[in-house]
Amino acid sequence: MTRDPGPEFWARVHPHTGDVIDVRRTERGAMSDLTAVVRCEKGSFFVKAMRNRPGGRRDSIIREKSINRFVRPISPALLWSAEDEEWVVLGFEAVNGRESDFRPGGTDLPAVVGLLNRIGELDVPDVARDWTETRWDRFATTDAETELFRGDSLLHADINPFNLLVGDHTVWAVDWGWPTRGAAFIDVAMFTVHLVASGHTAESAESWADRCRAWEKADARAVDAFAAATVRLWREMVERKPDVPSRKAMHEAAREWAAHRGVTVV
Repeated sequence: MTRDPGPEFWARVHPHTGDVIDVRRTERGAMSDLTAVVRCEKGSFFVKAMRNRPGGRRDSIIREKSINRFVRPISPALLWSAEDEEWVVLGFEAVNGRESDFRPGGTDLPAVVGLLNRIGELDVPDVARDWTETRWDRFATTDAETELFRGDSLLHADINPFNLLVGDHTVWAVDWGWPTRGAAFIDVAMFTVHLVASGHTAESAESWADRCRAWEKADARAVDAFAAATVRLWREMVERKPDVPSRKAMHEAAREWAAHRGVTVV
């Protein structure tokens, strides 16, 4: 959002923040109504808020609230939350990190691989048992293909350089807005496509994927089906908004990766 949420919003979170000193909006976070680092009487917090309206966006922030205690310390801790008829607000630990560098020759990639392996070791908590990953289903061609995306791993399911933050001594996975339960390779596959979009060849990207334990155990048929589904997903995203360069880049990256794997996409 571009405007201040208003005095009633700040009054609602005041018990958690005290008097607010400074609000620094983040560049990312377009899917939220507010994302900001808030300096205040009680410290600094990363504040994420959405209007309390039924639907996907509210469901997403509630899911992020529910999963946080199960994904620490991989993710910054949720320190407080507030909800009323108008807003759902989460107050996270404010960490000092930058978006990760996926480009060839970047020094962040070993740490990113380590983080993906740590995500892959997380247990699926009871709260996530019914969060079956289905977002790629409609881009598959058969029910048999969709079954290849099923599994019993906790997925971040939005792996990209902006959600993997690098600090001086650690890395974090942030924005757990839609975690799911599915095949373990999916997070690594998303990483692979973003590597290609960042300038890697598909062969180089898969060489980094090979360092992830979830990739070692992946069924090649499942990865191929997912590669094809990813091409179709990004093709549709480009058709919806053809003037967004990042969508075109992801579509081209997905096509290059699928071609590398010998996958024909129709």
